[in-house]
Amino acid sequence: MDKPVQTYDYVVVGGGTAGSVIASRLTEDPSVTVAVIEGGPTDIDRDDVLTLRRWMGLLGGDLDYDYPTTEQPRGNSHIRHSRAKVLGGCSSHNTLISFKPLPGDWDEWAQLGAEGWHAAAMDPYFGKLRNNVVPVDEKDRNPIARDFVEAAQAATGVPRVEGFNKQAFEDGVGFFDLAYHPENNKRSSASVAYLHPHIEAGDRPNLTLLLETWAYRLEFDGQRARGVHVRTKDGQELLLEAGKEVVVCAGAVDTPRLLMHSGIGPKKDLEQLGISVSHDLPGVGENLLDHPESVIVWETDGPIPDNSAMDSDAGLFVKRDPGHRGPDLMFHFYQIPFTDNPERLGYERPPHGVSMTPNIPKPKSRGRVYLTSADPEVKPALDFRYFTDEDDYDGQTLVDGIRIAREIARTEPLAHWLKREVAPGPEVTGDEELSEYARKVAHTVYHPAGTCRMGAADDGLAVVDPELKIRGLEGIRIADASVFPAMPAVNPMICVLMVGEKCAEMLAADHRGEAK
Repeated sequence: MDKPVQTYDYVVVGGGTAGSVIASRLTEDPSVTVAVIEGGPTDIDRDDVLTLRRWMGLLGGDLDYDYPTTEQPRGNSHIRHSRAKVLGGCSSHNTLISFKPLPGDWDEWAQLGAEGWHAAAMDPYFGKLRNNVVPVDEKDRNPIARDFVEAAQAATGVPRVEGFNKQAFEDGVGFFDLAYHPENNKRSSASVAYLHPHIEAGDRPNLTLLLETWAYRLEFDGQRARGVHVRTKDGQELLLEAGKEVVVCAGAVDTPRLLMHSGIGPKKDLEQLGISVSHDLPGVGENLLDHPESVIVWETDGPIPDNSAMDSDAGLFVKRDPGHRGPDLMFHFYQIPFTDNPERLGYERPPHGVSMTPNIPKPKSRGRVYLTSADPEVKPALDFRYFTDEDDYDGQTLVDGIRIAREIARTEPLAHWLKREVAPGPEVTGDEELSEYARKVAHTVYHPAGTCRMGAADDGLAVVDPELKIRGLEGIRIADASVFPAMPAVNPMICVLMVGEKCAEMLAADHRGEAK
């Protein structure tokens, strides 16, 4: 028996960061119908989701796809990659640190074949964002975080930054900009900013949200995307047809996963699993990027004040190499002892503490996402190949970061807060020892990207072209972090929102062209 068919102009797979933007923008035209397929529930009236300060409680819970990492011989094999299973996607799950991508990041994309994505072309999209992006509010500026900012400036000589989005920077220290509402600590996520107003007002009858619905296979007529096969929360199977286009916004893990289960990807790998190959596209799942970071932990001399936006409100950017384009080392300052990974090596969590997390803004290691089963229910494998770059640039960045962190910790006004260094401990001083510690306790900032990267027509591993269309196919685009050709130096959420805005504009322009 044929499964029921529902038809819309656009079918958006994923109600996350980019998907929320695209659905909202497309349905501004009342003549356009859009269906959004979201695997998780709504975030409306979910205080555990909407309260920013509660973000850590979402990790590993029922709103988390929680992907394991394959064995990492030079890194940490125990990293769990949280991917949000809720409306708003990872913007409903993360810390909402909001950086406008640096001009050099966009220009790098253009140099890698993403024509039209250079900084001057992308700059206007930042101004279109509907999220409430503001610096951490004065009331949320914890005294120890304030003292970290002063000590970091004194120890490193970088400028103090008040509002990282006011102008491009190469280094600096200060409180972050966040997408939140300081008066009540509520998120200004993609869903809150782009979908909630219309859901609550009921003013978008042309927008259909299919929540707790799983997209497991794309349907094609020849080379043209016809629609998406889905399973609803009550087990019903439907085919959602797209009269105009399918837009895949499932993220850097689930977008390549969906493509490969639909027969789109590296032919040899899919054939080995018994998946019928409809379109050989070797770049699907390749170029897996992340922002790995390590951690150095101190016990504080007693409890610290608990006022905070989300416990990681301030940070530092350093440019070690004068020839580097933009910062090449970053820190988040956590007002908690972040010891999940050090505890595996025998370290104990102190009763009170803080952490600095040296982070690699432009990592050189590249990994891949691949299938291990033809069953769409089986999670894909994530092999980030952490710290496998030929010159060990990534590993050395973390060693340099730990040394700089220790300088900051010795500097007032932060020094008097700190009782002792817990991990790795002051006795660990050599480059090799520091590198081994830094890599074994490294964790993720949950920024997977790059697995369906954008590129030029002659780039054999590019998956989408600069219009985000999948190479060799029609009626289907990708808009999420998987299209990143390279990792931005800063936290990428705003970058994903801007990808969504640009994609929506391109879709609308093509639709207007058809209507003429």
